[in-house]
Amino acid sequence: MSRVQSTSDRVHLWPVDDLDGLAFDPFLTRLLDEEPVARIRLRFGEGDAWLVTRHEDVRAVASHSRFSRAATVDRPVTSMTPHVVGLPGGIGRTDPPDHTRLRRLLSQSFTPRRVEAIRQRTERIADELLQRMAVPGPPADLAGSFTGPLSTQVISELMGVPRPDWSRVHSWRQILLSSNHSRAEADAVKAELRQYFAELAERLDAAPGDDVFSGLVAARAAGELSQAELISLAVILQLNGMDAVRNNSSNMIYALLTHPEQRALVDDGSLNHAVEELFRYVPHRNGVGLPRIATEDIRIGDVTIGGGEAVYVSYLAANRDPGIFADPHRLDVERGDNPHIAFGHGTHFCAGAALARMEAQVMISAVLRHFPRLRLACRPEEMRWRRGTINRGPESLPVAW
Repeated sequence: MSRVQSTSDRVHLWPVDDLDGLAFDPFLTRLLDEEPVARIRLRFGEGDAWLVTRHEDVRAVASHSRFSRAATVDRPVTSMTPHVVGLPGGIGRTDPPDHTRLRRLLSQSFTPRRVEAIRQRTERIADELLQRMAVPGPPADLAGSFTGPLSTQVISELMGVPRPDWSRVHSWRQILLSSNHSRAEADAVKAELRQYFAELAERLDAAPGDDVFSGLVAARAAGELSQAELISLAVILQLNGMDAVRNNSSNMIYALLTHPEQRALVDDGSLNHAVEELFRYVPHRNGVGLPRIATEDIRIGDVTIGGGEAVYVSYLAANRDPGIFADPHRLDVERGDNPHIAFGHGTHFCAGAALARMEAQVMISAVLRHFPRLRLACRPEEMRWRRGTINRGPESLPVAW
């Protein structure tokens, strides 16, 4: 493993090493303890950026209107990937009032009421997949047979993506959400995604369905969003719904299988509470997400961030802040007060949070119900974990019962 080094002017060179299992990045732990607002330089891009790690400071940056996402467009901020993941016009790189307009449209698509309405469908999919997995008997790959297919089917049905196209979109996901593919490869995938969702939008415009993308296409026709915004929203919803949910749910189940004393405490009555602790505890991604640019000098903690400087926050580190969470590196499904920010905070709080929560609840409940004696089919050290990716997770999750 390469080491994080620091130059004489206190800029930390952070390669964002691949980590196995649920190991927490030691660099984030060190900064959280010793230098909660620090300067970093990542593998790609130009210059340096601030990294904020403490819970209070992360919330302050995420909710402050003077930290702009829109100002990062066309600026080569130091980054862990050679390309910007999102397409132009994406909600993640806008500020109010544009962000407010896009967020309102998404909120209409992912209301808690609508998410609850698809819970029964998700439960049926979960039961079908687990019954199918059980037929040949153990061992089985839970990620390949269950968490991956379920997350793909749920978001694809919600987005109106036809089943024959799922594998195609899956191949695009593997390249775009990677730090190991070149910018040229990522740009080629982005072009294919733009063309695909533009063509799908035209089909749904002519024959709309009861899906999220049809609603967004109607909003475009009404002049409420542009073509670029429509395509960018479709890409981020589809890819994150497939990748982030698949990996985070696999990680959660792995966490329970490797913490049997915690798994024994989870039942129908405590499931939702346990899922919130799993969201806090599981390090679901590598490195950091999207940066912001300070539009004026702003004091955060003991540091003044200058106008024009780039800033990252670490929600992962904030969820391990010992000033907020007692024994923060311990999984405790009975944890009381749990103000985690796994879905972000402020303006850019994840629009799909209700959907992700519901899917995690359904998956864990279904697995424990179908296979009460589920166990790993290998030693934890024999597990293979994804490399060179934004979202962390197992390549496969071998289980027996």
